[in-house]
Amino acid sequence: MEPLLALMADWWWIAPAAAGAGTVGWIGVRSTRRRALPAGASTTDRATRVWANRPMSKSAARRLELDATLLDLQTARHAVTRGRAEVKIADAEVMRAQAERAASRASSDVVGAARARLAAAQRELRAASAEIRARRAAVRAAKAMLPAIRAGSAPLPVARLFAEHDAILQRWMAYETDPALAIDFPTMSDSRSPLTAEFLRAQERAQWLRPSSTAARLEPADFLAYRDAVRALHHAFERAERAARHGRGDRPEAEPAEAWGWMTSEWAEQAQRALTWSVENMGRAASRSWTERQAKRARKNDPNA
Repeated sequence: MEPLLALMADWWWIAPAAAGAGTVGWIGVRSTRRRALPAGASTTDRATRVWANRPMSKSAARRLELDATLLDLQTARHAVTRGRAEVKIADAEVMRAQAERAASRASSDVVGAARARLAAAQRELRAASAEIRARRAAVRAAKAMLPAIRAGSAPLPVARLFAEHDAILQRWMAYETDPALAIDFPTMSDSRSPLTAEFLRAQERAQWLRPSSTAARLEPADFLAYRDAVRALHHAFERAERAARHGRGDRPEAEPAEAWGWMTSEWAEQAQRALTWSVENMGRAASRSWTERQAKRARKNDPNA
């Protein structure tokens, strides 16, 4: 890790330079970060910080992403089960409303509202079913990566998240340290810009959830929380940067479809990396096997052996 990024990882670094100035400054308030949770932090976040001080076995560290994706898949399956129940309830409400209208005890507006709730429940169920397919793909990718992680040709899951987190910070730091970028895109270092403020809040949460080291003990749920925080940070930075480069730094926009597309792309890239590592490992194994067979054959044919 670069010295600057190492310092950023250890010291909390975002604060206004002066009251009303609006420019992001640098203040080391490490003790404050240790004592206080960011706004919106949950009880799970508190548990994460407690677990972070305990060591983790090598086997658990290697399997962490696989265990986390399995937990993610289980959560998605529960969401589908709840969605199916919601659809059944909404369907029953439609039939009840229709019966009430037939008996002249309810208006057509009540039936329309019940049908709208049924349509909403069906949309939620379709979305939950699609998410299951995506999370199954993530499980397959994590399984494919596991041999490469064990062989040392792929980084540990936490180390990879560290690299992704640091890469985002490095991109943002360019706007803080490069005078030309600071002049051309002032909103990227202006905490009064809504999108920049959103990015800073996302960084605060990601920094809080970041483990103390790659050897720190994490439960699968803790890994998922940090992974999702890094993804949210990446998305917030992309939005802020895109708006700054198009002169829209003061207008936040909701982009759920783009966020879903980015997550799908991330899973696809992860699967491709897993496939590449698997092919490379199989190639190395085949090469070693061929070399060993040639050596055995040479020893067998050598009369002095």
